Order: sequence, then structure tokens, then C-alpha cells
Amino acid sequence: MASKIMSLLSIVAAVSAHGIVTSPPPRPVGDAFRAACGNTMFNMINSDPLGNIQGMEQGRDASLASADCDLNLCKAFKFEDNPAANIQSYSPGETVNMLVRIGAPHTGIANVSVVDTTTNTIIGTPLIEFTNYASTRTGVAANNTDFSFDLPATLPAQCATAGNCVLQWFWDSDEAGQTYLSCIDFTTTGTGSAPPAPAPPAASSAPVVEEPAAPTTTAAAPALPTTTAPAAGATTSAAAPVVEEPAAPTTTAAPVPTSPPTTCKRRRVRRNSAAAKKYRAAKRAAALRR
Repeated sequence: MASKIMSLLSIVAAVSAHGIVTSPPPRPVGDAFRAACGNTMFNMINSDPLGNIQGMEQGRDASLASADCDLNLCKAFKFEDNPAANIQSYSPGETVNMLVRIGAPHTGIANVSVVDTTTNTIIGTPLIEFTNYASTRTGVAANNTDFSFDLPATLPAQCATAGNCVLQWFWDSDEAGQTYLSCIDFTTTGTGSAPPAPAPPAASSAPVVEEPAAPTTTAAAPALPTTTAPAAGATTSAAAPVVEEPAAPTTTAAPVPTSPPTTCKRRRVRRNSAAAKKYRAAKRAAALRR
């Protein structure tokens, strides 16, 4: 008897206090879990709801079907144990805030994903991821315990039915060799093949783009009149003088250089003619008078 107690205490110590989601309310442990996983594991979780799945595995009841107690899916917590008040109703693309309680830090990675509970597979990609979570070196960062993320704009139609889809918080510490899970049951509208019809509205880029587009075009419209008015006026009044003015100088300037050579012809005088001699005599006389 004493050995059994010591064994149970060692299991509890291995599981003791680490992490769990506190908001939105996650799936709790209950009778459906007890039936699937056995009394030992049920008692372990009741004594420490923040326990990891590796510690829980030590309390597995070998007489029960292991497939019914899948610790890798929501820590084997069952939808049947979750009160209706805990089931969240979300809209496509809605922002969800999540609060987490970290009982003891262990450096690792973490994420939140939409999980298909019928196949235990992630739908799409993680909604948020942490590469350095609950660090023992730097301490638990504020955004490790209080953070937000956006739901996908569309989800499979099955997510409209409660129990088929969950938001699963996953924290895995390689240094401690421990994994922690919490699941939030939710339903959402506008999922599956129906949403592609609402998808244009959901991809609200059309309205958003349309709205700015209208102002932009309107602003351009005034710009046209404004630009046109001056352009018409300025071009008409400036063009006449500018074109006319160069035209006049160009026409006048052309004759100026050409008329002297055309109108003034030099008379060629022979060197030994009487006129030449007379010119040279007059030039010498003028030089002597100076």
C-alpha cells in the first residue's frame, strides 16, 4: 500500500504545475474523461490541472483502449464534459484574446491552431506562434500569457457544429521534455463551401478599395478643371506673343546681315591709275600736316 502511495506521489510530482489556458474557458476534466482514461489519470488532473501529458501518461490505465484516451488531442479532455456556456461563438476573421497561466516556466515553443477534432489535424496554419516561450533564462514575457490572434476568414463547414473544431493552445518544452495542451470549443458561421459566396464580403478589400477609390477619383476630377482652365488660358495668351515675337526678329534679322554685302559694293581701283595716284598723294599730304 505504501509503495502504491509513493508511486502515485512521484507521478503527481512529475506532473505538478506548469501551464493552462484560463480564457476563453477551456475544456475541463469530467466523467467522460474518467471513463476514457481511468481513475488514476482523472485524479492526477484534478490534483494539478496544469500538468503535462508526459506525466499523465504515467497514470494510463492499460485496461482501457488507448485510442479513447488520446493525450495528444486536447490532453484527452472530452467535449461531453464541457458545459454549453463554455462553447464560444465566433465570426470569420474575428480577433480572439487568450490568457494563459504559467505555473512554472520551461523554455520552448508554443502556438495556437484550429484543430479538426475528428482527425486531430490542424486546419490551415497556426494562428499565432512563439519561438521562445516561457523562457527560464529571460523569464516569461508578457505576451506569453496575454495575446491575441485573428481567426481565418473561412473554415470548413464542420466548424459550424460544436465539438468538431477547437482552438488548441500547444506548448512544448524540449529542455524539460514536457508538452502542455488546452482546448477551447467553438462554433463559427460563414464556414465551408457556403462562405465562398460571402467570401467577397469577407475579403472586404473590394468595399475598402472602392471607398478610397471614390475620393481619389473625385479629387482628380477637380484637378482636371483646375489644370485645364489655366492651361487653356495660359497657352492661348502666351502662345500668340511668344510665337509672333520670335517670328518678327527672325524675319528682320535675316535681311540685316545680308543687306550690307548686297547693297554696298566696293569699287576696285587700279594701283597705277590716276585716281590711285591722287589718293596716295592726298594721304601723304594729310600725314605731313599732322
